[in-house]
Amino acid sequence: MSKANIRYLLASLLVGVVAALLFTPGLPGEFIFDDTPNLINNPAIQLTQLSGQALADVLTSPQMSGTLRALPTLSFAVDYWRGGGPDPMVFKTTNLVIHALTACALAWLFHGLLLVAGVRSERARWLAPALALAWAAHPLQVSSVLYAVQRIQTMGTLFLVLALWAYLHARHAQIQGRSGRKGLLLSALLWVVAMGCKEDSVLLPAYTLALELTVLRFAAADAGLARRLRRGYLLATLAGAAIYMLGVIPHYWQWDTLPGREFSTLERLLSQPRVLCMYLWQILVPLPGNMPFYYDWLQPSRGLLQPWTTLPAIAAVLALLGTAWHLRHRWPLFALGVFLFFANHFIASNVVGLELAFEHRNHFALIGAVLAAGSLLAYASQGLRLRPAVGVSVCAVLFLSLASATMLRSHVWRTSAGIASAGKEAAPTSGRAWVQLCRSQLLEGGGAVPGNTRLDEAIATCTEGAATAPQSLNSPTLLILLKTLRGNATPQDWDRLQARMQTVPMTHDNARVYTILLSHKRMGVDLDTAELLESFDILLERATYGPQNLANLGYFVMHDLSAPDRALPYLLRTIEAAPASDPVGSEIATTLRARGRLDLAERVEAAIRKRSAIAR
Repeated sequence: MSKANIRYLLASLLVGVVAALLFTPGLPGEFIFDDTPNLINNPAIQLTQLSGQALADVLTSPQMSGTLRALPTLSFAVDYWRGGGPDPMVFKTTNLVIHALTACALAWLFHGLLLVAGVRSERARWLAPALALAWAAHPLQVSSVLYAVQRIQTMGTLFLVLALWAYLHARHAQIQGRSGRKGLLLSALLWVVAMGCKEDSVLLPAYTLALELTVLRFAAADAGLARRLRRGYLLATLAGAAIYMLGVIPHYWQWDTLPGREFSTLERLLSQPRVLCMYLWQILVPLPGNMPFYYDWLQPSRGLLQPWTTLPAIAAVLALLGTAWHLRHRWPLFALGVFLFFANHFIASNVVGLELAFEHRNHFALIGAVLAAGSLLAYASQGLRLRPAVGVSVCAVLFLSLASATMLRSHVWRTSAGIASAGKEAAPTSGRAWVQLCRSQLLEGGGAVPGNTRLDEAIATCTEGAATAPQSLNSPTLLILLKTLRGNATPQDWDRLQARMQTVPMTHDNARVYTILLSHKRMGVDLDTAELLESFDILLERATYGPQNLANLGYFVMHDLSAPDRALPYLLRTIEAAPASDPVGSEIATTLRARGRLDLAERVEAAIRKRSAIAR
């Protein structure tokens, strides 16, 4: 390795160290949201000994987060073993290491891109680390790096960056007349590894196509290879379009409201340009107040002018893509950045019925945004003929601004209460933010006990949250629990909750409010049984539940509330929703017979026979 490369290696390592240090104010932090089922309550990662067989068991265990996420799951298990349990400090420290490695690798990828694009070597050696630092120091990264379970996303980005770097190195070799076979094989191997982290890593060919359309231009010293590259990418693009049109769209498209959502597929597609413009605003104006973390307040587009920002957002996205296409030869790095940003959002902003927005979806996309913005600044400095010292000063000011915002936001992420408080300030109508703040106050005061020292404060928060987020069931549900603890829950409180249950969109959040009531009733909170049964009946009528949730409700009503007759509808729905091979029906019938309810057992067995007949 030459002295120049050694110096650049040290510079890239420094980028990684700085990238990690910016997030240390958020340590140790707390587990939040999806961390609970995936890390705290997930028996598959509870590794107690570091042996080959134990690690193999982790890799082969089914995961609720996804079937192609074995590598992050394995790392979670190792962190569980290292921490002697689910220790947030251990998990989040590993996330910081991954972030540092990605920033280091990105410095090398940017360096290669700049050289291929014709930037002088001396300039590329300081500009590439600056771009990598801008990516690593952006405050939008906080909700990926300090949200423990999002390692699924950040690990995928690491291996995608390495795969792109290997691909770029291989293609540069082919342009110079050398064989790039090893580099292409390495890129393919790293792609497989990235696919073992998160499914959206399947988009790597779209990213390499963006490279070819801009900085590489399908060039090769061998004219025959250049022709094969063009034809190969053309055929792959046509095949991908055919699969999308004939397979993906028919599979996911739904004209009616999607289960657990408040929008149809068409409405989701209309909404995504607004979401993408919001992401770009957050990237270009990186103030923590622009990043609420909670996005349940975001309303879908019902038409091109409902809201009115829908059509302008569509026009803005098309204009940006059209501009990038037009400038792909004159300003290749700008065009590449735009293409990478939108390509990364192709899955999350498409027909798959995901939630409308999440910040971590920008983890890889931010690479493209930084590249596009950085190239525009470079072109502007050249046009204005600024001295190098001025350019360095501007970069320093931008980095310090990003770093300050990131450290400030990281500090907020030390507690779930801090996250929720900042979230409800930035998004006052977010039901998730309000209920998280209320729950945090409850836990800080001692939990669900009558003598909780912060009970009155939590009740006030839930009351305000119920009024401010009228489409959410979480705050009014938790409010009844809290007022029961204080001893002044009234029938009117239950009436208000049940009236809201009858009218709000039955999103995933609203459908799962039964877990608040169910879990705390089992913990000893004296919730009114009749009101509970009525609330559950409303949810059963309006929400769509899977067999596991239906069985949980049914067994709770039967055992905990001692109401087998009222449990029967839940148990019958469980049988209808479960696969024909699932023995849950027989288990329910056996339980009912053991309780002496032969009449209910016979009705369950009749439902089993009916399901079997339909299956045949």
